[in-house]
Amino acid sequence: MRLRRLVRGRIDWPELETVIKTIAERYDRDEVSVRFLEADNWLSTPMVVDEDLFVKVISKQNTMVHALFTTGRNIGAFSAGTEGFFESFQTPYEMARHELEATREMRELGINTPEPVEAFEVDGFGVVVLEYLPDFRPLDELDPESELGLAVDLFDALKTLHDAGLAHGDLRAENVLILDAELFFIDATNVNSEGNNSIRWYDLACGLAALEPLIGAREAVDAALAVYSVDELLNAMDFLSFVKIRPDHDFEAAALTSEIEKRATDSQRA
Repeated sequence: MRLRRLVRGRIDWPELETVIKTIAERYDRDEVSVRFLEADNWLSTPMVVDEDLFVKVISKQNTMVHALFTTGRNIGAFSAGTEGFFESFQTPYEMARHELEATREMRELGINTPEPVEAFEVDGFGVVVLEYLPDFRPLDELDPESELGLAVDLFDALKTLHDAGLAHGDLRAENVLILDAELFFIDATNVNSEGNNSIRWYDLACGLAALEPLIGAREAVDAALAVYSVDELLNAMDFLSFVKIRPDHDFEAAALTSEIEKRATDSQRA
């Protein structure tokens, strides 16, 4: 039980209360309402304040768990024949600041994200504050027709990131929110994307892996080819087995590989 609590990084109420009081003071609010969100809490304790602020409280345990995840992901990258490109954080505040800055960078590129507000530190905890998006739904909770209609938009947003020399690093259906038929990216992770094409192929593989269970391999590849070239999909194909071993991706890698190889063969014949 102690190990489970350590890994999940549960924060005791007195410490959370200090964070909440600090938020109330920073936003000049006499009282605030707080609603905790149901989540595994591996990397933060998420909550909604006054139904307009989305707040993540990051503990030292959360930072430690992120470092463990980072090590595992880099081992996976090595297995795919490339250097590791995931980077960890030294402190909870650094982790909070990264999420704020990554969100700000995506937003400046014209990618839909929650509005970044601020990141700060309270008693060793990192706190990141973003706009709360009401009535959103994750991509994988839509109907198949809606998911199909948004598939190209997902790859468009990803290509915008890549053309700017950036990457998401943790693209999953849960990290793609839909509000008013618009697609929003959240939870970009810490990666070394400078001059590293491997992270872009990994991103693309994650996009295909996120969509395949929702709309099928053929449709997912069609959507990607509306934005990326066949050669780029072939590069991404090399990372599908790496993505497959992640517990938060469940998809048919063989079906995607078959579709990509088919398009490559058709392209050569054309």
